[in-house]
Amino acid sequence: MYTQPTDRKELAATAERAPRTLTPEDAAFQQRIDADEFIEPRDWMPQAYCKTLVRQISQHAHSEIVGMLPEGNWITRAPTLKRKAILLAKVQDEGGHGLYLYAAAETLGVSRDEMIEALHSGKAKYSSIFNYPTLTWADIGCIGWLVDGAAIMNQIPLCRCSYGPYARAMIRVCKEESFHQRQGYDIMLALCRGTPEQKNLAQDALDRWWWPVVMMFGPSDKDSTHSAQSAAWKIKRVSNDDLRQKFIDATVPQADLLGLKIPDADLKWNARRGHYEFGAVDWEEFWRVVNGDGPLNRERLAARVKAYEDGRWVREAATAYAAKRGRGSFDPDAAKHGRDSFDPDVAKHGRDSFDPDAAKHRASEKVA
Repeated sequence: MYTQPTDRKELAATAERAPRTLTPEDAAFQQRIDADEFIEPRDWMPQAYCKTLVRQISQHAHSEIVGMLPEGNWITRAPTLKRKAILLAKVQDEGGHGLYLYAAAETLGVSRDEMIEALHSGKAKYSSIFNYPTLTWADIGCIGWLVDGAAIMNQIPLCRCSYGPYARAMIRVCKEESFHQRQGYDIMLALCRGTPEQKNLAQDALDRWWWPVVMMFGPSDKDSTHSAQSAAWKIKRVSNDDLRQKFIDATVPQADLLGLKIPDADLKWNARRGHYEFGAVDWEEFWRVVNGDGPLNRERLAARVKAYEDGRWVREAATAYAAKRGRGSFDPDAAKHGRDSFDPDVAKHGRDSFDPDAAKHRASEKVA
């Protein structure tokens, strides 16, 4: 899962808005949040809460779908049949995650078509991490180990998100992401135990992916306008900086076990704090990639739009078939002769009810 702020203009505009006076409904809503109750789709909620969720969940869904592209690029080039099958299953999982999340967002009143149109038009964002290229097989290992490892750090707190459909979707997603992280680390371990050339591939991939992954958690808390309100609503349970620190603390020992060096000259253990200290993040690069000027932004979006357009005929055929079968929408007259409703007259000669006279007649025909 890969939720990030959208762009600087939106952050600035949000910061300039005057605080809204709380209504009795707002106060009652916040009491439910403070009591750790789940908010469900039919419950009253502030418009800003709904809007924040639509932005975050749809961005999360977009990231899962776009995230299939860099790994899908290596399915046909995986080094063994076993690796190919594992990667294929992983990419399929990511597609499923996107569908769970689109469905969760739809409970807030936004349609899937609207969300996809926002992505294709560039209005909606996805995680900046997927705008970097996968140059070697070691990059696939790094995506599993680092990108999915960072995703797990983000996702586990979301299992306790205040919005019920989002929290429940994340439970299954987290279970599958843990498999993704393990398979990525297994790839890196195999490379590091292989030839010197293979270990060099692993180190090169780590050198290129480390800082973009550290950026995945979003800007520092002091520069993140959405974080405070999202925390008050318990959409976000852990701050960007705390998640980033937790990720680095967990990952550095894993790199040591692999015999790889984290590409950060300032990285060192602080015994007093009980955490690793790390170097400055290049936030200019982060915003440049988020706002569309990364290595593969245009290619990733073009690939998604092409896939959507190529699949249009399938969606149209499915819609036409559903309408023909009377499933697309409920029509009382059409349903009377179909399977969408029960009609005693129709059922008398069909399979929906038992009619003694009709059954007796059919039995006599068989005997004759």
